[in-house]
Amino acid sequence: MQNKNLEIIRHSGAHILAASVKELWPTAKLAIGPATDNGFYYDFDFGETKINEENFEEIEKKMKHLIKQNLKFEKFELSVSEALEKEKSAGEKYKVALIEDLKKEGRENVSYYKTDSFEDLCSGPHVSSTKEIKAETFKIDKIAGAYWRGNENNKMLTRIYVLMFASKEELGEYLKAREEAEKRDHRKIGKELNLFHIDEKVGLGLPLWHPKGAILWRLVEDYWHKRHLEDGYDLVRSPHIGNRILWETSGHWGFYGSSMYPPLEVGQTLEEQQQNEKNDSPEEYLLKPMNCPFHIQIYKNSPKSYRDLPLRWAECGTVYRYEKKGELSGLTRVRGFTQDDAHIICRADQVEEELKRVVDFTLSIFQAFGFDITLINVYLSLRGLDNKKKYAGSDENWEFAQNTLRKVAKEKNLSFVEEEDEAAFYGPKLHFKLKDVLGREWQCSTLQFDFNLPERFDMTYVNKNSVTERPYVLHRALFGSFERFLALLIEHYAGALPVWLSPTQVKLLSVNENHMDYCQKLGDEFNSNGIRVEIDNSNETVGNKIRKAVQEKIPYILVIGDKELKSEMLSVRDRGAQDTREVSKENFIKEIKDTTLAHR
Repeated sequence: MQNKNLEIIRHSGAHILAASVKELWPTAKLAIGPATDNGFYYDFDFGETKINEENFEEIEKKMKHLIKQNLKFEKFELSVSEALEKEKSAGEKYKVALIEDLKKEGRENVSYYKTDSFEDLCSGPHVSSTKEIKAETFKIDKIAGAYWRGNENNKMLTRIYVLMFASKEELGEYLKAREEAEKRDHRKIGKELNLFHIDEKVGLGLPLWHPKGAILWRLVEDYWHKRHLEDGYDLVRSPHIGNRILWETSGHWGFYGSSMYPPLEVGQTLEEQQQNEKNDSPEEYLLKPMNCPFHIQIYKNSPKSYRDLPLRWAECGTVYRYEKKGELSGLTRVRGFTQDDAHIICRADQVEEELKRVVDFTLSIFQAFGFDITLINVYLSLRGLDNKKKYAGSDENWEFAQNTLRKVAKEKNLSFVEEEDEAAFYGPKLHFKLKDVLGREWQCSTLQFDFNLPERFDMTYVNKNSVTERPYVLHRALFGSFERFLALLIEHYAGALPVWLSPTQVKLLSVNENHMDYCQKLGDEFNSNGIRVEIDNSNETVGNKIRKAVQEKIPYILVIGDKELKSEMLSVRDRGAQDTREVSKENFIKEIKDTTLAHR
């Protein structure tokens, strides 16, 4: 959180929220209440009492009443034993658990903050008094369930979220921006435009793509393949499952086992077991969480020379990771997703040039999809200096990789921030966060060194002096995942996708049954020219048909009546326009083809 003073005010607001709830519901038990990026929350155990949105006004009224009294925040300390006795006698079991954790850490004393008669275990800091909290700058936002300590095996608590900003105006701006974001929510638009849905019978976090959604996916993927082939990548493919031995070798089973699905046992039939006296144990396979080990095995399939490098291998590969139910969110957090993966395997003298190519390629791809690349934030994740032993690779490799990433970022005029101790254990990285039209950041592209897998799989090549060397391996994803990127596209454009990406580019509306044949003939002609068209020959009024087509955000709407039957001219209603324009059929087809071909 950038504004430290605002963070303190928000933390103090959480204290006032807790005090208000305890006055209104004295038997409620307190858990934790931290500041967040847009306010704060507090977790409560209300027992058998149920609260909902109808209680918000009452809670806000109590909070404002306390604030108006100009109450001081007074800090005091107790020994751990005194604090435990205090909280046990009050029945505050969650505070007891927190104090016991502090005791295990070796703490002898703990701090409290007192406001009027309310006292809460807290390390602070807080404002000096409630006069520093402006009553018009906060608003109770929502309530949600939250497991104690984030563990689904623990009790579900009630979390009250409160929005708080530095001024009434900033709060209003945030609420307005959020309202717009809710209108653009890809889940809402995806349903309205019939793009996808998630079915519990199929499985949470496993999206089903409807015909229009599948067309959108295909358009994006076709463009992805075209650009990669033009940029010197070769395409590879790998299976959805791999032998457990592969994942043990890569380290994924050891490091990421909790996020992977359980092994699939492939055993013998009863007949095979009877014929096999050894009765071999079944093989075990795992759904892949990543594509990397497969690409490395392709590399190791044959000896490599320095002349073979660099290798640029790309794949749109679907991977599977177990995400907790409460963390799933539309297309942005799923359990099965398609990574637009690439691995660049190269010599040390090729690393800098390959990094530059990837930076240029990444920016040009996002520019092609209509994003303002000047608003992309870039972060350089470096290793920490305190515990180098936890990182794979030599000091020499890390220094080379970090310095080269830094040099490339500067030469490419990237606006980047260095983050120490944010690198993965296996290597430093550049990661790119896109901003959409609402200014929201989305994590997408990553350019990552890997010093772990080359060692684990003993990747080598023979240099020009006939000596064996270890190549550099760069992981690279542009979209991160197709699902997340498509969600970003949908929200960025609020469903009104550019003509070249629109699943349906033209909608033909017949005035009555006398015009259906011509609609079909015109539709066939558009299809033969590569234009994606839909025909609405339903028995509805033209007005209703137009309203539906507008709601579907179709780029071009054409009403076909008697006038159109007798003329080569078309009446075209552009998306967002109230009036129509006259254009010849030939010129209209050329207009759409030119727009579409620019991205093929």
